[in-house]
Amino acid sequence: MNILQRLFRFDHDLTTYKVQFARELMTSLLSMAWFVEARDPYTGGHLWRVSRYSRLLAEVAGLDETETARVSLGGFLHDLGKVGVPDAILRKTAPLTDEEYEVIKTHPDLGLRMLANHPLASLVKDAVGLHHERPDGKGYPLGLTNLDIPLDARIVGICDAFDAMTSHRPYRQGMHLNKALDNLERGAWQQFDAILVKQFVALGLAGELNHIMGHSDDNIPLDTCPMCGPTLVIQRTHQEGQHIFCRNCTGGFTLVKKEGQLRADPLGIKGSAADLEPSLDTDLILRLLESTIQHLPINDLFGDAQPTPGILLND
Repeated sequence: MNILQRLFRFDHDLTTYKVQFARELMTSLLSMAWFVEARDPYTGGHLWRVSRYSRLLAEVAGLDETETARVSLGGFLHDLGKVGVPDAILRKTAPLTDEEYEVIKTHPDLGLRMLANHPLASLVKDAVGLHHERPDGKGYPLGLTNLDIPLDARIVGICDAFDAMTSHRPYRQGMHLNKALDNLERGAWQQFDAILVKQFVALGLAGELNHIMGHSDDNIPLDTCPMCGPTLVIQRTHQEGQHIFCRNCTGGFTLVKKEGQLRADPLGIKGSAADLEPSLDTDLILRLLESTIQHLPINDLFGDAQPTPGILLND
């Protein structure tokens, strides 16, 4: 093997290693974010929905494939810092007090601290740390205004707010589409970027959000617990006859095929502690990973802190 062939192989193997390294790092982040969400039974599918809304809005805002992939990834990871919010607050079944809201407001900063020195932090730090900033300067944690708020954060902030408004909570029903869109329009210039709101509302009026609202995955709507509302997340890998449990009231259900889709039928039993342990939706994570990573500039992700190829280059 001559020197040119050896250099070519080294470059090829290094690129392959970096792609695999980035894939493993990203998988760990996505899995961590998914488990953060799984602590709150009323937000099933929230990260997936915000990621999908963010991708749509980034596309109509004119972002290229790389930028759109980055925004979509930020949408999935935006609530990473909620790992530090106590369950008593995160799962509270009534509106938060002012003191509890102050605790919630710490999650963007905590998310940034969790990402500190992470090789992929530059991809999602704006979405994680700044998605609650507002054009009028009344957001948190920094009180940024207008275009000082990065575009990724402005996009994810709108999508996060829309999903919060349209999702069911124990103390209120989720809003209908048109009411939530009206609320976004009323918040333009103050709470939300006005141009992005106009583009998002257009998506909603055109029916482009309907396949995401009330779903936890493509073509998989949330199912309804008779006691708690639409809290039941059915995963693509679930099978007919399998049991699932509401992680709020612990009620048990069996999955049956109805009109070509799996639906949950009550069993009249309560789940044990083992039944209520969240099960990572590996299939969803891997699909999101593969649809995202193919558009990201892997060779530029690590800066000067390159991973050491080790044994791979000696094969």
